[in-house]
Amino acid sequence: MPKLVWLNGEVSPMDQAVTSVADHAHLYGDGLFEGIRIYAGRIFKLDEHLARLYHGIAYLGYEMRMTQADLRATVLDVARQAAIQDGYIRLNVTRGTGLGLDPKNINRTPNVMVMVSTLSLYPPEAYEIGLNVVTTSLRVIPPDALDPRVKAIGRYVANILAKQEANRQGAGEGLMLNHQGQIAECTGDNVFFVQNGRIRTPHLSSGALGGITRQTAIDLAREAGYTVTEEVLTPFDVFTADEAFLTGTAAEIIGMVGLDGRKLGCGTPGPVTRDLMARFKEHTKTGVPFA
Repeated sequence: MPKLVWLNGEVSPMDQAVTSVADHAHLYGDGLFEGIRIYAGRIFKLDEHLARLYHGIAYLGYEMRMTQADLRATVLDVARQAAIQDGYIRLNVTRGTGLGLDPKNINRTPNVMVMVSTLSLYPPEAYEIGLNVVTTSLRVIPPDALDPRVKAIGRYVANILAKQEANRQGAGEGLMLNHQGQIAECTGDNVFFVQNGRIRTPHLSSGALGGITRQTAIDLAREAGYTVTEEVLTPFDVFTADEAFLTGTAAEIIGMVGLDGRKLGCGTPGPVTRDLMARFKEHTKTGVPFA
């Protein structure tokens, strides 16, 4: 099935799609994005991703011409054309086109992209054995510089550097703290800790992205009867946890079994983690069909 890109109304194969070199995201990272999974011909959490995207558009002051309903219809149409049953949708919205930092001097018609493709995922065995994680030296961007709820393209340079640092140490992920030494998130995932059956995750004010999978895990856990709290957490809370897990669009829910060479809990994905993994897998059947 073809990997397709819809860019400002034009559909083309992914390897033939082009954008202006003066796009403001290309020049300055001035753009927003969403990554959305397709499971068995259904787009998972489409409306939640679109809501976050449009919140970011409002926050950054983009002069968006396309309504949320129109973009939703476009996503469904491009997915239908691509007919990829298990894949990945990437949405990009940038401020506009033109050289110069000041938005008043550019064409502020946003560039909008819908890409339907596939994504590299963790191997199946990683879900059985869990991930070993390292604490990176890179700190998350503080909320007084950029609100962590905004999924901005430029924000991810720090996460990429942190991921490279984790890769050099042979780790599955990198844990990022904020400038107060509090836990924020991993380079591409949110993080959760379980202690005495209670699930804890960093409050968004600590610098964590408001992940769609993060919120899904919270909702599923509460529906299952678990107590879930959003708190200010430090490395102390990691090493004293019974188990830990990560959440993200690509990762879904995956166990975190070690940090900085120290085993967490029993050193394997724990019972709460495995329970939520199973619940999440079943929940992926609730996506929006496009066929």
